[in-house]
Amino acid sequence: MIPRRADIGLVQRPFPAIVLVWLGVSTIIALASPHLAAARFPDVDDTMRLLQVRDLLAGQDWFDLRQYRINPPEGTLMHWSRLVDAPLAGLIWLLSHVLPAARAEFLVAFAAPLLLMLMTMLAVGRIALQRFGLRVTLLAIGAFALMPMVPAQFQPLRIDHHGWQILMVALALWAVFQSHAVRGGTIAGLAMAAGLVISLETVVMAAGFALLFTWRWLADPAARVWLVRYLQALAGGLAAFFALTRGVADLAAHCDAIAPAHLGLFGTIAVGVSVLGLASPASRLMVLGGLAASGLAGIAVLGATAPACLASPFAGLDPLVRDLWYLRVTEGMPVWQQPIGEAFSAVVQCLVALGVAIVCAARGDEGLRDWWREYALVLAVAILGGLATWRSIAFAGIMCTIPLAVLAARVIDLWQGSARLPARLAAAIAIYLVFLPAPAALALDGLLHRTGAINEPEIFPSTCEIHNTMRHIDRLPAGIVFAPLDIGPPLLLDTHHSIIGSGHHRSASGMRDVIAAFTGNQATAHQQITAHRADYVVVCTDVVEFTNYRAAGGPDSFANALVEGPLPDWLEPVDLPLPDALRVWKVVRPSSGQAGPQPR
Repeated sequence: MIPRRADIGLVQRPFPAIVLVWLGVSTIIALASPHLAAARFPDVDDTMRLLQVRDLLAGQDWFDLRQYRINPPEGTLMHWSRLVDAPLAGLIWLLSHVLPAARAEFLVAFAAPLLLMLMTMLAVGRIALQRFGLRVTLLAIGAFALMPMVPAQFQPLRIDHHGWQILMVALALWAVFQSHAVRGGTIAGLAMAAGLVISLETVVMAAGFALLFTWRWLADPAARVWLVRYLQALAGGLAAFFALTRGVADLAAHCDAIAPAHLGLFGTIAVGVSVLGLASPASRLMVLGGLAASGLAGIAVLGATAPACLASPFAGLDPLVRDLWYLRVTEGMPVWQQPIGEAFSAVVQCLVALGVAIVCAARGDEGLRDWWREYALVLAVAILGGLATWRSIAFAGIMCTIPLAVLAARVIDLWQGSARLPARLAAAIAIYLVFLPAPAALALDGLLHRTGAINEPEIFPSTCEIHNTMRHIDRLPAGIVFAPLDIGPPLLLDTHHSIIGSGHHRSASGMRDVIAAFTGNQATAHQQITAHRADYVVVCTDVVEFTNYRAAGGPDSFANALVEGPLPDWLEPVDLPLPDALRVWKVVRPSSGQAGPQPR
């Protein structure tokens, strides 16, 4: 069959077609986002990201990542990277020359995640286009709207670092399948270096690509250059990005972000593997032994310089913070702690995609079998990482798009080539269940609820309208606000007040004091509030966090007293035009002889 001229043009110039699909997917994601309709950020991390960008634009030093309005006067050192802050700040700065600052911030927050998705689509689409043609490519990038966690991380206003992580994984995935080993290994290493500097969550994928290159080395000694160049670029890129974004002002052994100890780990491994590559041992056993020795040497360096970093960054959390905050951040938990409907959909799609890759590796086109074996290996690593840490399932999600698109193209061919109605219906149902498993998952979810097999917490809707009512609290004289963790970032964003703690583990001491105060009795609360010299107490009584505090503290807790009474005499209600559930009190200071805060 001779392709039509229009088809040839599309293959030669696929970018316009990809952009059209991107526009369609972006429209779907934007229309489905409840956060955009409500003009609020999807997560408090997005709020904190904008605060960090605002501080940078206001003149805060590039290497100073401290949020001075969290637990003042010392503030809280954040672990986020300037690699994400810089492009957001640059775009806002440019737009603010022609638009009001608030409008510039909104437009950047709206567009930045969608632009990241376009770049990710181009990386994934390039992989598919080189091997399967334009139809599979468009099916693959169109599937972005249906993959687990992918739409959530690329929705408008989602300006935190997760979209950047996904993009770095996609760039590395594209690079590892290029024909030039030096260039491909170097690009993959630099992409993973950027991903690790942005967040250590990408370490599983960094290891997955190293595993793939090890596979190639064992199959062909000449392919060792892939692993050598990858690890050299990874170690060198980490050092360069660290110097660019952290400098020498803070060389402490932080375990939740790339620190000098981690540079020692990756640098040692890179040196060891480089020496092994030069030696080029003939025996596979010697290769594996040399790689293992390099890895153990790197771990030894990490253990010697920062032994605490051998454990999870959350291992040292106070039990109160761990139980009432960390264990309730479900996106950081494994798959078995997710809602059954969401988990079932993602697992089905990932397992089908992995199954397609394995079948193609065993029985597909002979010229692509080796490629499919390698793809299945990396995809399996991504799936395992996502099952262990739920938000990382998005890495697997973008990788699932290609095998699922190949499956969809095959089913479409069967549909078009079969005259029998039962075969066509079976094909349509199969594609529907693979790409839209949510209805089946919801049915399963309902069944399990009816049979009592699971017991998920009820989600309480809030009437506080936090993002629309903070302006009233902003009218109060500047002070320190003692508030639940999830209210903290909106208070910082929309008022001039400071807070004690937010839902970010670097503010662990403030988080502990906030939780202890609300779950403890009034005497405990007074002690904590006085110790932090708080001027106000602000709560939203119908959000999940505050409800959890009341349940954990019981009827004698400070949180319960703020709802049921009686109120302590050291709190004075503040009359503001707020919803009933959003309540504000001034802290009376008997020692000063005056009630209420003084202007700061």
